[in-house]
Amino acid sequence: MVRFALPLLLVGGALNLTAMAALAQDTPRERPSFAQLDADGNGEITRDEMRARSAARLAALDTDGDGLLSKAELMARADRRAERMITRLDTDGDGALSQAELAEARGAQRGGRMFDRADRDGSGTLSKSEFDAAAKRIAGRKG
Repeated sequence: MVRFALPLLLVGGALNLTAMAALAQDTPRERPSFAQLDADGNGEITRDEMRARSAARLAALDTDGDGLLSKAELMARADRRAERMITRLDTDGDGALSQAELAEARGAQRGGRMFDRADRDGSGTLSKSEFDAAAKRIAGRKG
């Protein structure tokens, strides 16, 4: 069985603090407040406080308390996330996600608006020049 040593994750630099926090979070993009990170309440966050918070979040995943994250423990977290995702996105209630439900969740309407903006002549298709112009505008926004 593949196992990950919790100390190696923290000390060995295998993952940075951001990746560890994302791994340990049950809610996507959940961010701890300043007060939660400032464990000693002195108005400043130290590296040790950041590490302690990450270690605590990872320890919460270690359900058997052995200091290791087993495949089963990681899969249990993935199962909980998958269940929440289906609950949130399954609009027809069949217990599974269809292509249409996933497209809606991804923001198919946003993609449609982007297509419409790129289709400068309103033909319902993109010519190479329209495609290239849209790509250039997008690249310009991203720097």
